[in-house]
Amino acid sequence: MKFSNIPTAYVFMQLAKQNEITDVVISPGSRNAPLALSFTLNDDFNAYSIIDERAAGFFALGIAKKKKKPVILICTSGSALLNYYPAVAEAYYSQIPLIIASADRPTYKIDIGDGQTIQQNGVFNQLVAYSTALEQDVCHATQEIERFAPDLLAKSQEEIEKLNARAIQDAISTAFTEQLPVHLNFPFEESLYGISEQSPCAIPKTEFFEDNVKPFEISLEIKASWKNYKKKMIIIGGWQPTAVEKQLLFDFTHDDSVLVFSETTSNCFHDNFINSIDSIIAPIEKSVDIDQQYKRLQPELILTIGGQIVSKKIKTFLRRYKAAEHWHLGKNKALNTFYCLTEHLNCEPSDFFQALLGQERQQYDYRGHWLNKKKTFLTKREDYIDEIAFSDFWAFYTIQKNLPTDLDVHLANSSSVRYSQLMPLDKSCVVYANRGTSGIEGSTSTAIGGHQVNPEKGTVLITGDLSFFYDINALWSNYIKPNFRIIVMNNQGGGIFRILPGTKSLPHFETFFETQHNRNAKLVSEEFGFEYISADSKKSLVEALKNFYSPSTKPKLLEVNTPRELNDELLLNFFDYLI
Repeated sequence: MKFSNIPTAYVFMQLAKQNEITDVVISPGSRNAPLALSFTLNDDFNAYSIIDERAAGFFALGIAKKKKKPVILICTSGSALLNYYPAVAEAYYSQIPLIIASADRPTYKIDIGDGQTIQQNGVFNQLVAYSTALEQDVCHATQEIERFAPDLLAKSQEEIEKLNARAIQDAISTAFTEQLPVHLNFPFEESLYGISEQSPCAIPKTEFFEDNVKPFEISLEIKASWKNYKKKMIIIGGWQPTAVEKQLLFDFTHDDSVLVFSETTSNCFHDNFINSIDSIIAPIEKSVDIDQQYKRLQPELILTIGGQIVSKKIKTFLRRYKAAEHWHLGKNKALNTFYCLTEHLNCEPSDFFQALLGQERQQYDYRGHWLNKKKTFLTKREDYIDEIAFSDFWAFYTIQKNLPTDLDVHLANSSSVRYSQLMPLDKSCVVYANRGTSGIEGSTSTAIGGHQVNPEKGTVLITGDLSFFYDINALWSNYIKPNFRIIVMNNQGGGIFRILPGTKSLPHFETFFETQHNRNAKLVSEEFGFEYISADSKKSLVEALKNFYSPSTKPKLLEVNTPRELNDELLLNFFDYLI
């Protein structure tokens, strides 16, 4: 086996291997050559080359999100590192483990006029769980060190190797246990391209890190509170539940005092759940007895599961009509979304469900009325679809209704993820979305990265035009498989802004808010080797979807062009239609 002759690079590779990390995303450069060589010359790693660091960060995020284990990101020095920032922020707020390994010049060559140097240490301090600058090896480029920084020779190479090994292992352990990004900064002196076939140093043996947590025991107080509350609302945000967790939750919620709202990103659907929160709350906003209706819906206890919640309407409602208590269930961070958080049940959801199964239920029908509202919504949605013209609403409905089974579905932010909440979705599909920071950047890169984990399985990204064009460099990749699909909803701008009250009357609305444009994705598709299809009517969209997911020799992109000035009107009219 070959690897870099610089000890710290070798130590990092070996400790990653010991901890069973298998995926490394590298953006080409020079200063990071010792890291790139150590990983790419080793067959134990899946190494990906993504030239744009912003795209690389989200590509790695997609892999880590699907595998639920750390992925290593390697970049060269200077501003390259800063391009990871959006992906690091998303990883931090979505609790996705990334290990950022940035190459750097030695400290004595920073801020003296050398190219590609910035102050890299601690640049992500607010968005990582662990960050450190490693010690520079003194057995490499010793003459340079003696000339410019002889004080570094006060520590022996053996001492430096022990310190660096400990720091690297701490970072890896933190990424595993906290499921958060970490940052390691590697100072390398030239020459950078030396290769060795003999280990440059010994590697301390470390066991694969496992989080040893005591078995969860539910308190008598929690059991009593759950039993006594008559109106219990469960809200499920972004989640990737196992089959066991879903079944336990289904059994657990056969209780009339429990009302479950599950979002599209929850990947958790049941006839007794309401999978469209806004379809329940929007009609209340327009009712004559709004206060009475809200108090009828107001829970005594909120139990949240999963990540952040998409629906703004449920947040507004529950911040005004507060519950007595809010418990968050799961090992991810408990967010005080409704300003009444009282308990973080830091355990696997299945343990909680199992502990309360069989407990005597509260004899109170809280959910029955709202499940009837759900039935009304489903009926009226079908009637409305039959009535309306071709539009975003009609297109999103048709696209989601015609998704194949067992598909990975990636949703971009803004319109894509919000429309998805109102539309049908096959229960076998698995939904992903970057809802940590909810930015428009990186959705395409994340979807392409996620597809690497199980490339035999089909993947579709449903994205808006601005999100798509913002992340075009994602397509500059050698890793896009023929069964990868993109649907671009092109409404000539940020259509979501037309829905917000008062925005259309603002000066320069179309330029600085909606960002109106007249571009299409045809040339982009052809440039990057996609089969391009377009649709601009009901007939052409239905026809395009017939063979869109069928096997092909190239990936496919479907661009759906909808009427910019009609879309917001038909969406807002839908909520009136539900009253």
